[in-house]
Amino acid sequence: MIGLVMAGGKGTRMNLDDEKLLLKHKKPVILQVIDSLNNSNCFSKVIVLTSPNSPKTKKLLQENDIEIFDTVGKNYVEDLNSILKIINDDVLVTSGDLPLLDKEIIQTIVNYYLPQNTWTSILVTENFLNSIGLKSEYDVNFANQKCHYTGISLVNSKKISSIENLNENYIIIDDKKIAFNLNTKEDYDLLSTT
Repeated sequence: MIGLVMAGGKGTRMNLDDEKLLLKHKKPVILQVIDSLNNSNCFSKVIVLTSPNSPKTKKLLQENDIEIFDTVGKNYVEDLNSILKIINDDVLVTSGDLPLLDKEIIQTIVNYYLPQNTWTSILVTENFLNSIGLKSEYDVNFANQKCHYTGISLVNSKKISSIENLNENYIIIDDKKIAFNLNTKEDYDLLSTT
């Protein structure tokens, strides 16, 4: 299995002077995510997708000898599609803005992988998000409740020609280690209380 980290977004909702993935919670958030994947021992390799939107993040990754894949930085779907077309493996995709991610939750998620499912998105329930003071714009109704995407997916890239209009499966894991995305300054402020 290959671990892919999405690190090419603009981070416009944060309204920061610097790149979002360089924000620190013990260490830069992007390094926390990469270390979690590496420390889980679940992946043959970890690749970080960068773009022209994230030059400082790319520089930090290069300085730490982390494998990167350059995308055009148009949007999440196109950037991810550009690498999935050339990978012929099982893949865990995660956004790079999950500061509480650790090896144990990665191992838990990887254990849910079923190769017969082309795409499985990991969700948290809205009730859980609200209970820890978070909000998300990206929701889906699943198992008779409102849920939100965590930015983590399990993918069988051998079955994909394009990631548009895929049959998507869902798994709910209510855990703050994957619920805590840094989307706003309020999220980052809240992080210091965890």
